[in-house]
Amino acid sequence: MDWRSILMRQAGWSREEASAHRLSIEEATLLYNTAPLHTLMQAAHRRRMAMHPGGQVTYLVDRNINYTNVCTINCQFCSFYRPPGHDETYTQTYEQISKRVSELEAIHGSRILMQGGVNPDLPFQWYIDLIKHLRTNHPNIDLDCFSPIEIEGLADVCGMSTLEVLSSLKEAGMHGLPGGGAEMLVDAVRNDVSPKKGSPQNWLRVMEEAQSLDLTTSATNVIGFGESNEQRVRHMDAIRVLQDRTHAKGGSGFTSFIAWPVQLEVNSFGRRNRGQNKHTLGAGSSEYLRHVAISRLYLDNVEHIQASWPTMGLQIAQMALLAGADDAGSTMMEENVVSASGTSKLDASEYELQTSIVRAGFIPQRRDSDYAWLSTVQLSDDVAQLAAPTPVVGP
Repeated sequence: MDWRSILMRQAGWSREEASAHRLSIEEATLLYNTAPLHTLMQAAHRRRMAMHPGGQVTYLVDRNINYTNVCTINCQFCSFYRPPGHDETYTQTYEQISKRVSELEAIHGSRILMQGGVNPDLPFQWYIDLIKHLRTNHPNIDLDCFSPIEIEGLADVCGMSTLEVLSSLKEAGMHGLPGGGAEMLVDAVRNDVSPKKGSPQNWLRVMEEAQSLDLTTSATNVIGFGESNEQRVRHMDAIRVLQDRTHAKGGSGFTSFIAWPVQLEVNSFGRRNRGQNKHTLGAGSSEYLRHVAISRLYLDNVEHIQASWPTMGLQIAQMALLAGADDAGSTMMEENVVSASGTSKLDASEYELQTSIVRAGFIPQRRDSDYAWLSTVQLSDDVAQLAAPTPVVGP
């Protein structure tokens, strides 16, 4: 078996044929290790066009709100958190958070993604009242809040099960549970970089519970901890297995898969490994594009693959649109977690996203958190000047 024969088996690009010729972990790992990048990108692009043939690339106008930086988990790759009692800790008030949402409404945004840390000083009622406050004052904004590890922390604080916590938050008005905190759903990697964060099984269990309540969920992946390509594929496999199970129950499952390389500049994981195994840490542009392409081929049951411009920059994210990604992410408006690790460019205007999409040969399309299309105002001059041909990778 070689990469050529595997990709020949992938020649049926329809959704049905993709399921019939589903990649195994071993096959995907072999492709990851040996297939030329341009060939992988071409195969992933064809799969993407079969799943989303209209030529649109979606994007979201939203805002990230990091309501607190207090956290007890101590992930070595995180430069954002501060332990309880630190001089630089903060927790925003309801009014401060609401003001940020109002600023998003002023530019016709549709979603906030609100995450923080595991803060032991905040009672569960604080979260319930926050969601109710935002739902009352901003009824047209989707509230995608917290993450599986935050849900676990809340359950510990209030003595409830994670399912009960999720149910109460949904009843208060929460729309979705973001996919943060997955990093690598492989025990050996997770135990090394975030041993307090809970097992991969815990993250998957909380996500399955959220999906059982019909909360909107997404799946994420951080690469570059020194893991093998097989371990990266095993992370994708954990997502695919859960997606199969949720679909079998009639649920929607994960809307999308978003991957990005770990940022090593100023966090303890980067300092710990400085000068050692440099060739295995982080991920460059080619490796990131390879990862995007493999994810599109492997995750045949996940509708959308998102390009990560915050970590890779708009130009590489633009190339990811030719490697299987069909979504350009969001304007974000504000971001504090990844930027704390040294990434400088963490805001993009809607104009910039539209221009990047069109120059890749696609049609920009606004969406909401559930990937429903919204009315799209053409801001980029390029939108009016360029048609959107079907992009082709390679000769």
